[in-house]
Amino acid sequence: MNFYTDLDKYGKNLAVITDKGEQLTYDAFLFECDNLMGSLISRRLLFLVCNNSLESLVAYIGALRKGVVPVMINAGVDSQLYKHLYEQYKPSYVYAPRDWEAIVEDVETEQFKKLEDYRTFTLYATDCAEEYELYPELALLLTTSGSTGSPKLVRQSYKNIDANADSIAKYLGIVSSDRAITTMPMSYTYCLSIINSHLLMGASLVMSDYSIIQREFWTLFKESEPTTFGGVPYIYEQLKKLRFGRMNLPSLRYITQAGGKLSKEMAEEFNEICEKKGIQLIVMYGQTEATARMAYLPWDHAKEKAGSMGIAIPGGEFSLIDVDEKAIDEPEIVGELVYRGPNVTLGYAEGYKDLKLGDERQGVLVTGDMAKRDKDGFYYIVGRKKRFLKMYGNRVNLDEVEGLLKKEGYECVCAGVDDNMKIYTTAVADEAHKNIIGFLSKTLGFVQRSFQVTVIDEIPRNESGKVLYSALN
Repeated sequence: MNFYTDLDKYGKNLAVITDKGEQLTYDAFLFECDNLMGSLISRRLLFLVCNNSLESLVAYIGALRKGVVPVMINAGVDSQLYKHLYEQYKPSYVYAPRDWEAIVEDVETEQFKKLEDYRTFTLYATDCAEEYELYPELALLLTTSGSTGSPKLVRQSYKNIDANADSIAKYLGIVSSDRAITTMPMSYTYCLSIINSHLLMGASLVMSDYSIIQREFWTLFKESEPTTFGGVPYIYEQLKKLRFGRMNLPSLRYITQAGGKLSKEMAEEFNEICEKKGIQLIVMYGQTEATARMAYLPWDHAKEKAGSMGIAIPGGEFSLIDVDEKAIDEPEIVGELVYRGPNVTLGYAEGYKDLKLGDERQGVLVTGDMAKRDKDGFYYIVGRKKRFLKMYGNRVNLDEVEGLLKKEGYECVCAGVDDNMKIYTTAVADEAHKNIIGFLSKTLGFVQRSFQVTVIDEIPRNESGKVLYSALN
């Protein structure tokens, strides 16, 4: 039995609190889910254009319970990207906010037939006449966290979702009295894993579409008293600016971090803050291709292993391979990280014809991340396999360069080609540019003409806060 079909047992437990203060028990919530999706034909594709709302959550769980396969699409997506996805996947249904721009256009051209209004959203049947086969175990489709315009989607199975939700609930010790508040888009695998793991245990969710930099978020926080929230490194940078250490948040039991490597310095700083507050910071590691989580750093090792992504989640295991794909058994040797577990997804899709494909990965994911393992079995991410440049024959890790610049007080991102590193910064002063180039030349040992500084208005980031390197010129 899948977790979402077994939620009825939590009947009178509180399931959802909205950002308007509305509260629904599991009985009331599941009635809404089944009522909304009850008329749809199972094993059809649904474009679920979502935000962090009750409407979106009802559609997501309702679709899983009905056997409809949702494609999670952020409501802030570029309309041209949405149209490209629509052409590639030809969904049978679309569910979106009623005033959503791309939907309004399609309704005006009579491409859609309205099936039902639900609060501020509307469910439509499309005019996509072509029916196509869906793999029986296909449950969900998500964009990869780095997607900027590609129609490539990750195919997740029912087994993937269940296994990862169960594993996360176990290592975090989630119980029915826990309450998670959303801080990231629901379409992002990290946020979705928080939703899944809490519902699995009969816990409750506070659905907030506010940013953590908005006063309304913290007002809702104090009113709803969540016990946990999660964030990518960018969110922790914002928390630092908001002086999280001075906030009085007595309901918090623990907080989590994933979606990119938290610097050792930031990890140490937040570990200290959390210890003073009597809460825990659980650093984690994952990818959409593994449903969500692959590793976590147990709180009792947070200080001594600061900067580590930790150990494999229950049911999973890691290994490292060298350039010849041979296993690396010695500690402190960098290799490519490989993960094995039941949460490894089926593979990718680039259009509706790929949705009939079966399990192409067979439980094994070569992550593309370079990592090392210490003598105690804890893993440390060094960088991405493809985030390297050759500088006069020397391999240079761009992630490490960004870390060095950050320590010097410069907010920069790095890209470029071999022998020509480009540093993108929001700093406009010529003196700052000279200092950046001078620092890198001295630190890395390359002549100054090897570096080029470019001023940008802001560092481009995707919906989950990750840097969009593909958007840099």
